[in-house]
Amino acid sequence: MRSALPEGRAARRVLSGLAGALVGGLVFATLTVGGVVTSDAARAADATSATVTAKGYDADWQNSPFPDLSVTVSQTKGLVAQGLQVSWTGGTESTPPTQQSGGQNFLQIAQCWGDDPDHPGQPDRSTCQYGAFGTPGATRDGNRADGSIAEADLSNTVPAASFLDPAYTSIPFRSATGETIASVKDGVRVPGVDVNTNAFFTQYTSNEVPWAGTGADGTGSTTFEVQTVTQSRGLGCGARTSEDAAATSGAACWLVVIPRGTADTGESSNVSSGLFYDNWKHHLAVRLDFRPVGLRCAIGAAERQLAGSELISRAVSSWQPSLCAGSNGNVFTLLTGTEGDAVTAANAATGDAPLALTSLPYSGPGEDKLVYAPVGLTSVTVAFAIDRFPQQDGSVPADALARARLPLTDMKLTPRLIAKLLTSSYLDALPYQADREHLGENPRNLLFDPDFLEINDPEWSYQAIASVAVADMLLPQGRSDVATALWSYVMADADARAFLEGEPDGWGMVVNPYASTNAEKNPTGTAFSLPRDSFPKPDPVEVPAQEGGPAAINSVTWRPYTNDLDGAAYNTLRGDGLVLSAWDPLGNPPRYTRSPRNLPGAQAVMALTDGAAADKYQLVTASLRNPAGVFVSPTNDALTAAADAMTTVGTQTQVRAFVPASPEAQRATTAYPLAMPVYAAASPFVPDAAVRTVYADFMRYAAEAGQEPGVQIGQLPAGYAPLPDSWRVQARAAATALENGLTPSTATPSPSSPPPAGGTTSSGSIAGGGGGAVSSGSAASGTSAVPAGGGATAADPANPSASGAIAGALAGAKTAADPDSGALPAALPISLLAALVAAAMFLLIPRLPRRT
Repeated sequence: MRSALPEGRAARRVLSGLAGALVGGLVFATLTVGGVVTSDAARAADATSATVTAKGYDADWQNSPFPDLSVTVSQTKGLVAQGLQVSWTGGTESTPPTQQSGGQNFLQIAQCWGDDPDHPGQPDRSTCQYGAFGTPGATRDGNRADGSIAEADLSNTVPAASFLDPAYTSIPFRSATGETIASVKDGVRVPGVDVNTNAFFTQYTSNEVPWAGTGADGTGSTTFEVQTVTQSRGLGCGARTSEDAAATSGAACWLVVIPRGTADTGESSNVSSGLFYDNWKHHLAVRLDFRPVGLRCAIGAAERQLAGSELISRAVSSWQPSLCAGSNGNVFTLLTGTEGDAVTAANAATGDAPLALTSLPYSGPGEDKLVYAPVGLTSVTVAFAIDRFPQQDGSVPADALARARLPLTDMKLTPRLIAKLLTSSYLDALPYQADREHLGENPRNLLFDPDFLEINDPEWSYQAIASVAVADMLLPQGRSDVATALWSYVMADADARAFLEGEPDGWGMVVNPYASTNAEKNPTGTAFSLPRDSFPKPDPVEVPAQEGGPAAINSVTWRPYTNDLDGAAYNTLRGDGLVLSAWDPLGNPPRYTRSPRNLPGAQAVMALTDGAAADKYQLVTASLRNPAGVFVSPTNDALTAAADAMTTVGTQTQVRAFVPASPEAQRATTAYPLAMPVYAAASPFVPDAAVRTVYADFMRYAAEAGQEPGVQIGQLPAGYAPLPDSWRVQARAAATALENGLTPSTATPSPSSPPPAGGTTSSGSIAGGGGGAVSSGSAASGTSAVPAGGGATAADPANPSASGAIAGALAGAKTAADPDSGALPAALPISLLAALVAAAMFLLIPRLPRRT
């Protein structure tokens, strides 16, 4: 995440490394950390960023466009399909591209897979994924002016035949698969071959950056998409180079930066390929090391399923190779989906139920028989990729005009602004051709909203960005705890609740009436129920289909969902707002086409995602106003502060959440308001002891060894804050209780201790979100529990509930993995100890409903 960088990534940026120097055609590299030169072994283990300079790769570097250019890449090891932050100093202020020219004083960035056999330690330009967008100065081929062809390009050139038939140079693409796409062979042009759009990359798939601009101070930055063999078989990066399942690295690749000055050789502007030698010879390159793609566990290893929260998926992906290399050697397969369904399945206590990953407790019928081990602390974030496009009416200061096409990197959002984005309340969130009168005089998108402009940097007010993709956010489809948390955050705010009820904001903007929580103002006659666990598009607007022509457009086809939070982040990295394009009557079948992504310099898209995905793709994230009235970014410190302010969810005291309406949250000035815990939940009543042991081992690894931050396999990826110590204690206790197990038996509750008939939770609940009290489900159960193989029994034998048995197991069970503290209760957090006492006093525990 690039706004208010989390301390972990800020530290990585400080690292400098791989300062290249070309001597006799060889590149020598040194990693420095704080100015201290380290060994090759330390570099291999610790390097996470690299810095290269113009001096390193070109004997003619003094005549390069920017002799003082220094480029830093945020990560070079342990790479997956992700984003990298590329920043630089020593450039010259850029001018933007036009239809006739690529612009002036800019950089181009590409990914290449092969080494140049004639220049060891450097990339081969024929292996670079480059040219797909066909813009001036950014193709692989082109006609050449007389006297402009370098000797190194002659073998790829068709000589001029006449004044009307000039020379033509084309740099072939040599794929990692062994195939070559070439439009010039033996000095003759090959008919029908397009080196820019081919079987290996097109404008829809290429990750190249044809124009990256520099500011007036000579600095700049952009985010670059790194592709593995999964996204680009032509590059093959990360492909397995060994049959060893424990291998920690795959095929390496290169990140290449090509500086472009004011004009190409023999031309009046930049119109030629960056791969032509006069441009290519000034390139800067950084070696990229990848994790191996594909199976990293031994074939035949036992497979265990995890189900539920996407929030923990990146961490599980990192932990998996270490877990399957352990003594049990199990392969864990995570099926992301609705957390409520996962905990319901886990609570059924069958032998084949997946381990549930959730942020909220079970809330279905019957007893909650699960133990909850904290395994992750992350966040829900609003990410954006928005480049400056200042107004041209004479009102914008010259310095702001000079920053045109450079990215905006700071945004503040309130619950009311998020409510507007979630409810299709901006004009452009609905199809242009539709009747939008019910939205009145609302702004066309967020960036024209005075409510937004009042709290953000004045530079936002200079922009004239009319993108559909900032009239709302890219949102994931389906039900989730993320949706519950976000709506609860919105509904805990008085201004947001009033707006949703139908009251205009201070500038006259009104909620889309179909999303109004006031039944009298909702055209359907029914209030839009909030909070909820999904992101519906309630407006029924539709542009009718035309006979023999375009199909109908509704609010979903106009602004489609993404498959998940990661997909929303990935599209933001690529500047792809999933904007509906033109109708193609010649398609098979006829259909609306997909718009190509917007390249850096012309991006404008927002998305709801999570902290791990935002960091994976190096996205800028918004600061959110917390219940204490402070705008906070999702740094590790802010997540830890939120964890300290979390309170129990309903009466399930094993599960905590940041409840915006709670006194604790309202006092937490440094807390990020959408911090999210993730729990591994399983039933100790599962009869299969081997399954219980495997899931207990997962809990222990996730809470201990898996909490070491880093980019290597088995470590905790950026975007997660390490678990607080008290959470780790709870995880160990839950793992022990699960491993020891409990066995149900039939019993009759004591008449002297009848179960409560029901109950209510306060208005500060995570699902209540500032509304009235939320009724919890009543439960009746006639089961008690006895330990399986020595586990603890209920704390109160007179009230033999499953909850009491679990409480006793959490408090008293002990294995060699537990701390040497005597009785485990001494190490438990106060809240958990209180839960144990409560569980011993009551037969049944009322629960807060998960869904509303």
